Amino acid sequence: MTPELLPLILTALALGLLGGGHCIGMCGGLMGALTLAIPVEQRRGWPMWRILLGYNAGRIASYTAAGALLGSVGWLVRDLGLDMLLRTIAGLLMIAMGLYLANWWSGLTRIEGLGRGLWKHIEPHARRLLPVKRAPQAIALGALWGWLPCGLVYSTLVWASSQGSTGLSAGLMLAFGIGTLPTLLATGLAAERLMALLRKRAVRVSAAIMVILFGIWTLPGPHKALLMGHGPGHSSAQQTQPHH
Repeated sequence: MTPELLPLILTALALGLLGGGHCIGMCGGLMGALTLAIPVEQRRGWPMWRILLGYNAGRIASYTAAGALLGSVGWLVRDLGLDMLLRTIAGLLMIAMGLYLANWWSGLTRIEGLGRGLWKHIEPHARRLLPVKRAPQAIALGALWGWLPCGLVYSTLVWASSQGSTGLSAGLMLAFGIGTLPTLLATGLAAERLMALLRKRAVRVSAAIMVILFGIWTLPGPHKALLMGHGPGHSSAQQTQPHH
C-alpha cells in the first residue's frame, strides 16, 4: 500500500465505524427484523452467525460493486477534464459528513431521497427471500439490502468515485463497509458498550474534525500549499534555482 492510499483507506473505515449511530437508526430495525426472520432453531450459535455474516457480506458486496460502477463514471469525468468539479463535490460532501458525525448539521440525510425510487423496485424482491434459512439466501438478501437509501453511503460513494479509479473507488467502499460491521454485528452488552463509546462527544467531535479537515484537503485550490507550509512563491522559487 502506497503512503497516499493509507489516509484514504483509514478515512473510509472511520466513516463506516463512526457512522454507527446512523447505521443503527437506518439498519438496526432491519437487522432486528432479519434476525427474527431466521427460523427459531437457527437463532443461536454458528447457524445464526452464518446467516448474519451472509447478510453483511452481501451488503458490503453491493457497496463495493456500486463503488466500482461509480468509480468508472468518475474516471470518465476526469478524462473529460472535469476532475476539479468532481473533487469539489467530494470535498464538500466530506465536510458535510464531518458535520453530520458531530451532530452539527443533519442535511446529509436529505440525499437519501434520491434512492427511494430505486428502493421501491428492489424491496419486493427482498421480501420474497424471507424467511431466510440458508447462507446463500442471506447473501442475496444482503446484496439487495445494500441498495437501501442512506445519505452516509451515498456521500461516501461520491467521495470514493472522485478518486477517478474503478479499483480504488471499489476498495474504499469495501473499507467503508467493513467499518460498519462492528456496529451492525454487535449484540447485547457488546453493542451497548460500542454505542456508548461512539456516542462520546469527544470521540465523535474528534473524528468529525478529522473528516472535515480531509474534506478541506480534498477541495482543489492553493490552500494545500499553505497547509504544507509553502508560500505562494514556493514553486516558482524552486524553478529558478540553478541545477548543478
